[in-house]
Amino acid sequence: AFSRSPCHPQRVKLSTLRWLSPLLLFTVACSRSNAPSVPVSPRPRPSTNGQAVVLLSLDGFRWDYLDRPAAINLRRLSQQGVHALRMVPSFPSITFPNHYTIVTGLYPEHHGIIDNTMRDSSLGWFRMSDTAAVRNAAWWGGEPIWVTAEKQGRHAGAFFWPGSEAAIEGVRPSRWMTFNDRFPNAPRVDSVLAWLTLPDSQAMSMITLYYSDVDHAGHAAGPDSPQVDSAIARVDSMIGRLMDGIAARGLGGRVNVIVVADHGMTATAPDRVVFLDDYISLNDVDIVSSGAIGALTPKPGKLDEVYRKLEDANPHIAVYRKGEVPARLHYNDNPRITPIVLLADEGWIITTHAQFAVRKLLGGEHGYDNQLSSMGALFVARGPAFREGFTMLPFQNIHIYDLICRIMALTPAPNDGSLDSTRAMLRQ
Repeated sequence: AFSRSPCHPQRVKLSTLRWLSPLLLFTVACSRSNAPSVPVSPRPRPSTNGQAVVLLSLDGFRWDYLDRPAAINLRRLSQQGVHALRMVPSFPSITFPNHYTIVTGLYPEHHGIIDNTMRDSSLGWFRMSDTAAVRNAAWWGGEPIWVTAEKQGRHAGAFFWPGSEAAIEGVRPSRWMTFNDRFPNAPRVDSVLAWLTLPDSQAMSMITLYYSDVDHAGHAAGPDSPQVDSAIARVDSMIGRLMDGIAARGLGGRVNVIVVADHGMTATAPDRVVFLDDYISLNDVDIVSSGAIGALTPKPGKLDEVYRKLEDANPHIAVYRKGEVPARLHYNDNPRITPIVLLADEGWIITTHAQFAVRKLLGGEHGYDNQLSSMGALFVARGPAFREGFTMLPFQNIHIYDLICRIMALTPAPNDGSLDSTRAMLRQ
């Protein structure tokens, strides 16, 4: 059995949730979102005796956090199943691009979610907090795993995941939730367990689950902080709750649990900041995004001047024209990539004086070169499909989509990954 590690009780500010009975809270968590799904043609439902997958993301959980004292259940999971020395994120090593890469097997330049904030000549602005943009399927290219499953006759559920609120290819998961980061941690797990034990005609074969605790703590206080240790304890206790629940329901022979992260984290400091307005006039550019990477669209006629000034500006940023970003980063082939792309050295921040005054970002940051050890992400898995006590060499997250398709006996959509890169972790 998986024991629950001690953790700090989570404060829930949603007063309505505080007064809900356990049964009503369960109903809220397990219902479809109020937003209607796009109708799709009826599809045959095969027997649910096949293997199922719970894909759980711990945002910002760096690969080496697994060795921190609070990661009790995660270490047990890795010892009983498979873990990777490091999972390599796609570039840029930030949240939305990598979560969507994990479920499509496509590099960001190919699925189109090239940043958390971006601009499209036809669609306008995309921001994570913009519900209308997040639910607009036109932003989301490729085919996420829940669409693959639904199209091939399997029920899928999403308790939060970037892309799961949009009707991609006209399909949403059978059950999905509007993102609400304040939703209590434990009911998320309990809802997933309920979805796994629905009647055969409704039972879920593919479920996503998401927690942001570790990422928030890393940004606020840095990766080596006690706040990160506390966040690790909170999410680790949810791993224990999930695994105990699977065992108690007799699902251990059918359900595979894959725990991933989207990226790692590195420390920042007040003396490692590059202020763009120290080198160029902000009237000459539109700043689409900033941080570990910068996305700039110069005004008409200003491209060469802005590029030249920035190229000579600061030794801690690399400056690229679109199409000249190093090929290994796979960040050239998409119209949403801006004409100028900036990449900061590890631990440095690209911003403006005005932005810095509002949001200092001096605890920790990610988004850097995806080959940096500090950007490496967690990968741990256990279940009937996986070997026991097996350690994988580092691999790229583009290969997870094909891995899940193999476990669920699905035909994958075209993607950039390969089953050959993960086959070694599977039972013969």
